[in-house]
Amino acid sequence: MKPKSKKGLLNKERILKPALKIALEIFCLSCFFFSFPGPSFAFQETNQEGQDLRDKAPRVFIDCRRCDLNYIKTEIPFVNFVWDRKEADVHVLITTQSTGAGGTEYTISFLGQGAFEKNNYVLKYTSHRTETEAETRAGYTRVIKLGLMPYLAQTPLAEYCSISLRRVPLPTEVTDPWNFWVFGLSLGGRFEGESKRKTSSINANLSAARVTPEIKIRLGFNANFDERKYIYSDKTIISTMESENFSGLIVKSLNDHWSVGAYLNMSSSVYNNIKFSFNPAPAIEFNVFPYSESTRRELRFMYRAGLNAVKYREETIYFKMSENLWSESLSATLELKEPWGSWEASIYGSHYFHDFSKNRLRISTQLYFRIFKGLTLGLNGRYERVRDQLSLRRGEATLEEVLLRRTQLATTYEYSLSFNINYTFGSIFSNVVNPRFGDGERY
Repeated sequence: MKPKSKKGLLNKERILKPALKIALEIFCLSCFFFSFPGPSFAFQETNQEGQDLRDKAPRVFIDCRRCDLNYIKTEIPFVNFVWDRKEADVHVLITTQSTGAGGTEYTISFLGQGAFEKNNYVLKYTSHRTETEAETRAGYTRVIKLGLMPYLAQTPLAEYCSISLRRVPLPTEVTDPWNFWVFGLSLGGRFEGESKRKTSSINANLSAARVTPEIKIRLGFNANFDERKYIYSDKTIISTMESENFSGLIVKSLNDHWSVGAYLNMSSSVYNNIKFSFNPAPAIEFNVFPYSESTRRELRFMYRAGLNAVKYREETIYFKMSENLWSESLSATLELKEPWGSWEASIYGSHYFHDFSKNRLRISTQLYFRIFKGLTLGLNGRYERVRDQLSLRRGEATLEEVLLRRTQLATTYEYSLSFNINYTFGSIFSNVVNPRFGDGERY
């Protein structure tokens, strides 16, 4: 018998694995309920027993910053939702990452607490880029509902639940005419005005991507045009900005910790005084944790070296109109997504080989931390030490150019900092959804 092609096996594996996984989850749930099959559920409640059952329902904390929580509460009425994870019997931690086809993979971790301690497992839902918001939220809510069943089965509410399974025929083989390639086109614009101020901006984007477990390829081109017009007394000021950029990336997976690849960037920018730049750069990356754990934790180190070939629009402060320079960079990035919150921190350093004093150091962090019950801290910070502004044009910038940000200015540092502290107290329950008058944010 002629063996199947690697491409065919890969396509088949992508279809069969999720289907078999869902079938296995349904089978396991049927064991909990001592009846077969799964996954549409009926929850019934008599008037006499209603309050007692409500009190015995699992307390659930949904930990997701990109989910429609009101919709989830409406569609899953058989649990008690709480706003603090320490009050919960089940902590549902939802993390996301982009797929090669332009969709989003939702990794939904169910973490048992208290009586359900050590009852932990993970389900996944993948949305397609063509899905509407309504389709996506219905998809991940269905998976959340499915994942809560084992916990519900250990409460008195189990006798009010039923499970049914619709058999779906599985395809034996799938042919992908696009060979995993996904393309995107977009065109956008924005126009605003007053009697003495007008702004207009237009942007266009093209993208192509091919992502498999072995190879990742991403290509993108974007162009931006921005014009601002101001009338002051009898004077009219017009500011125009243009930029174009092409970026390419190819990555080869070596094993669960190592990857090699290459970047290619070409750009043009009025603001940066760059007529054309060409920057190819091979790179290598090591992840301390397996890439399979990337939805929860990563510690990546990347080394990158390459050529910077640049033509300038105007003569620079170093009396250059063009130059070809070599540079290298090293970066480390830590990402953690845990029940206590999430933290991302990175450090990046680079320099030119022709002059080591032309360098840059960047440190950044993003933190979302639950300090204790009801109190959360959000922090975003970035600091850069800048010593590599080779494209600065000669001469003094005019006041108009400075105020309208039409040209880059010399600096030795850049920074940004934002934070928020939120404290919530009172009733621990958050089951009720009332859509009247919207969310009350406007009047």
